[in-house]
Amino acid sequence: IPVLIGELISVEVWKHKIFPVLCRLEDFKPRSTFPIYMVLHHEASIINLLETVFFYKEVCESAEDSILDLIDYCHRKLTLLAARSADGQTATLMDSWETGPELPKLSLSPPQELQKQAESMEFEISLKALSVLRFITDQVESLPLSALTRMMCTHNLPCLLIQLLERCPWSCREAGKLKKFENGKWHVVPPEDQVKMTKLDGQVWLALYNLLLGPECQRKYHFDGFNKSQLLKLRAFLTDVLIDQLPNLVELQRFLCHLALTEPAPPKKDLVLEQVPVIRDHVLKKNAGKWEAIAKHQVKHVFSPTEEELQLQVHRWVQIYNLDMMEAVIPDKPRCRVCGVEAAKRCSRCRNEWYCSRACQVQHWQKHKAACNLMA
Repeated sequence: IPVLIGELISVEVWKHKIFPVLCRLEDFKPRSTFPIYMVLHHEASIINLLETVFFYKEVCESAEDSILDLIDYCHRKLTLLAARSADGQTATLMDSWETGPELPKLSLSPPQELQKQAESMEFEISLKALSVLRFITDQVESLPLSALTRMMCTHNLPCLLIQLLERCPWSCREAGKLKKFENGKWHVVPPEDQVKMTKLDGQVWLALYNLLLGPECQRKYHFDGFNKSQLLKLRAFLTDVLIDQLPNLVELQRFLCHLALTEPAPPKKDLVLEQVPVIRDHVLKKNAGKWEAIAKHQVKHVFSPTEEELQLQVHRWVQIYNLDMMEAVIPDKPRCRVCGVEAAKRCSRCRNEWYCSRACQVQHWQKHKAACNLMA
């Protein structure tokens, strides 16, 4: 997990420090944008993987001190998301994700096309970072003490999450219709479903629930006048319809009612010793003043491959994403869907179900047929 977090932050630094320089270089005229696209896509792949595995407590704990870098990373992404929604950029970028025959294709240069793809992915990466942050808040009691200080004091995440609720960047109106971003696409929401909570709304509310009601979190947070006024904004969102969908929010509603009746605590003057993240700081210090030189070096040696090198790269990516290769590294061997013994064969059509013999496959076919047709 620390290796993945280090890789994630390295790609983020590359995108912000080197990629813009690459696009400005006059001699940057790649015959193929595939190698650069894969670097841009690498960040999305890692954050997607972290979103999948951080649901488990032991995985979250295994991040150790690198969790501080991941918290900072998520904070940067959510701040960018809130800022873009405030500027109205989310709606502007919708064309990057919408496709259809009615949309004319513009003739863009390779650098412009890459920048457009990077902007498109940035939005989805930010939403994945929101999910990762929520899973981190689920495990605050088992994280390093500095992680909690970083979330509650340094970054004031409750106030940032409230801004996301207010601006709701995954929702917009277009031609009088409400659209919401779910499962990687924008969908028109029918009138009867407009009050339905989306998965992204739920992630924000669960993160707020964990950060505001956890005993350790409450001891760390400064309930001063500004923070209190921001938190009380949540009462307007806590309708009966919302609480019916997420009943745990009743406790948050009670907490806010109690907070409204209390006076803000005086500012604390305690000495605070805080551990700081090191991965991003190390990368920035090590390469300070070298960004343009690195970009020129990469144009010449990395992003201008010959036809043979490009084919080799593509072949490697095909191998990496091959299901047989992924399954080969799984420690648990597949089991027959019918009898449960170790299986060596699987359905050649959908490649999803495993069987030990032809007899078991035939026996299971009537149950498997509908799903097989759907997946195929």
